Amino acid sequence: MFNPDPRILLAGLSGGTGKTIVSLACARAFSRAGRVVAPFKKGPDYIDAQWLSLAASRPCSNLDPYFHSRDVIRSVFHHKSIGADLSLIEGNRGLFDGMDEHGSCSSAELARMLDAPVILAIDCTKMTRTVAAVVQGCAGFEPGLNLAGVILNRTAGERHRSVLRRSMETHTDIPVLGMLPKMVSNPIPERHMGLMSDQEYDGSGHLDALADLASEWLDLEGIERAALAAPDFGPTPPPIFPGEPAARKARIGYVHDAALWFYYPENLEALEHAGAELVRLSLLDPEPWPEVDGLYLGGGFPEVFAERISANRSVLDHLRALAESGLPIYAECGGFMVLCERLEIDNASHAMAGVFPLTTTFCPRPQGLGYTEAEVVADTVFFPAGTRVLGHEFHYSTCVSERAGELEHGLRMVRGQGSALGRDGFLHRNTWAGYNHIHALAVPGWAERFVTAAAARATGARP
Repeated sequence: MFNPDPRILLAGLSGGTGKTIVSLACARAFSRAGRVVAPFKKGPDYIDAQWLSLAASRPCSNLDPYFHSRDVIRSVFHHKSIGADLSLIEGNRGLFDGMDEHGSCSSAELARMLDAPVILAIDCTKMTRTVAAVVQGCAGFEPGLNLAGVILNRTAGERHRSVLRRSMETHTDIPVLGMLPKMVSNPIPERHMGLMSDQEYDGSGHLDALADLASEWLDLEGIERAALAAPDFGPTPPPIFPGEPAARKARIGYVHDAALWFYYPENLEALEHAGAELVRLSLLDPEPWPEVDGLYLGGGFPEVFAERISANRSVLDHLRALAESGLPIYAECGGFMVLCERLEIDNASHAMAGVFPLTTTFCPRPQGLGYTEAEVVADTVFFPAGTRVLGHEFHYSTCVSERAGELEHGLRMVRGQGSALGRDGFLHRNTWAGYNHIHALAVPGWAERFVTAAAARATGARP
């Protein structure tokens, strides 16, 4: 029986320390050397996860202690690691940063759940001996943490690197597994939500450049030894989705193009396991859509493509007609923006599908950021009333329409901003749309109810 023993978690002291670049460099270097790398991203993230998928040439899954129990996390990790030579998990924020003063849901907590050795990437800008003190503090800060090594990032030159290495060797027993020089610029351009989407930017050459950097400056053999030294994973966890996959019941379309592509792989897998045949669609292509029984609109960057989306009137009119016909439609964040009447950005207003008489306006700063908790307040084809929904939101747009308070909604926000007035999940016939993102494994029954509604549509029954 396969056991995903070789594993490491790459963490940082804070956001912006360079751990994503280090993770991408390692994933690409190991993959290029013939290792099969299973990539994972801690926390709610689509963009870094997609880049990790590209770097490793293997789909990346998210592991999140806020959404998932230890058992679910270990199950996802095990089954997504099958066939890999090593598993690489990129942490988020600082190693010990979590939901509260106890560090709940932190990268350190995830490392303990998986018994994963931790390699800490440290921004050494304007630091020398202090780095050793920081590492020593991290090594003993929480019991059960296996700090297997450090990667010293943004070093200024040979003298700087020499002092750093001697300080680490003198004052700690934590091995230095590489020292990276300062980079003139980020090899992968950034914008408002982080790294630029691979849907718009071909970064394959830059990933290879990062692998070259890793081969020159990192101790890849030492990093691999740290992964191989991870303790035995233990008994095989149960499958991610219990039971046999259901027979095909309905066709559910999902928009996946440069405008909308934020989907957790497990959300799509959950729909397939529940009996959906998935059909990939586009908002940017004028080609008519095939017939579907349900529609899933994920998040993404509709603001970047607002002009192109608005010009594709045949698809937008079809989308509005599907909503009016009662087709089950589930829309998250960017998908919600497309279903509104207008999208405003850079002093320009672009007509969208017009399912909801709302306008979203793009802002220079985040308008909703972080984990969410909400209560379902209306029975729908997706959730029964009373359901507790854990999710997350990350959006720069805001819903500004005065009519928002008049519209029926499905969620009362307990934590998070939502769309308007402490609400989210606007409802129209069988359409559900809002800023909240969900992970299917954290909302049992969502996929099954979605497929059941789509199957009812396929047979002409009332959802």
